[in-house]
Amino acid sequence: MYYSNNDVRLEEMPKPSAGDGEILVKVEASGICGTDCLEWYRIHRVPLVLGHEIAGVIAEAGKGVKGYKVGDRVAVSHHVPCLECRFCKDGHESVCDTLRKTNFFPGGFSEYVRVPAINIDKGGVYKLPDKVSFEDATFIEPLACVLRGQRLARFKKGPTVLVIGSGISGLLHIKLAKFAGASRIFATDISQFRLDAARGCGADHAIGAKEYSPELIRKNNGGYLADLVIISAGALSAIEQGLRSVERGGTALFFAAAPKDALIPVPANDIFWRSEVTLTSSYAGSPEDHRKALELISSGKIKVKDLITHRVALKDAGVGFKLVAEARDSVKVIIEPQR
Repeated sequence: MYYSNNDVRLEEMPKPSAGDGEILVKVEASGICGTDCLEWYRIHRVPLVLGHEIAGVIAEAGKGVKGYKVGDRVAVSHHVPCLECRFCKDGHESVCDTLRKTNFFPGGFSEYVRVPAINIDKGGVYKLPDKVSFEDATFIEPLACVLRGQRLARFKKGPTVLVIGSGISGLLHIKLAKFAGASRIFATDISQFRLDAARGCGADHAIGAKEYSPELIRKNNGGYLADLVIISAGALSAIEQGLRSVERGGTALFFAAAPKDALIPVPANDIFWRSEVTLTSSYAGSPEDHRKALELISSGKIKVKDLITHRVALKDAGVGFKLVAEARDSVKVIIEPQR
């Protein structure tokens, strides 16, 4: 039960049951997302059970459930779109009102979650091949978000990519950009641990945030800035670095939450006058993004196990939150509720 980043408690609550059209999932692995530690966004709604990157086994299947049975190994989306509204029909499923209202109960950092019928009906439950471990399956949701982001940024083979912030999202962006054919990848971070991880994921150059300047991109990129800048850090200094690093005709993808009520420092003439720079953003992932992410993980085209740095029991969830909130010598922290 989350009260704050420094106050995560182990509490008992009644075990949920699957109603008509619902399933109950015994959670085997649940990843801590950086947004789980976005305290300003959560604090007014506490206490609550967080956790949305889950995988486990169906323990109960309610009356009327089709296509799934007790014993199936699955990953589950916490949010699902309606697939019928104006946003969904226009390819913006992740801003659908239904997606923003749906959720499983009580949250992924628990022994069991009840998955509502709508999450099943709208394609939010994904059967896992035997070769995909529960731990690997926790990456389906974050990789789906990354897939969506690069698609909305109109990624195409051959560009130079700069990833600002080498946390889990930044590292997945590096892996996907490498797989998709980026010609050169630069990465930044404040942590040497994460810079080393960025190199391991395929970055050609990993640069400390304090040492970084756009001129370092030009020096190592034939005189040009980056064609695609992915801003995976929310600090205003990181955002400003990113915006000053986009080449003419390039794109900046905003992929991290900024501080509450932050105003973004935009070099207006550099971006909007004569440079034809595109600014775009993405949020979450659609069911199709999740299916594509599962295929990439299952096929081994995107390897994720090397990103796991810590595994903790449910009773030690507070330790996991601290690791993620500090954002230094960790990448992916997995909670294993059945330990």
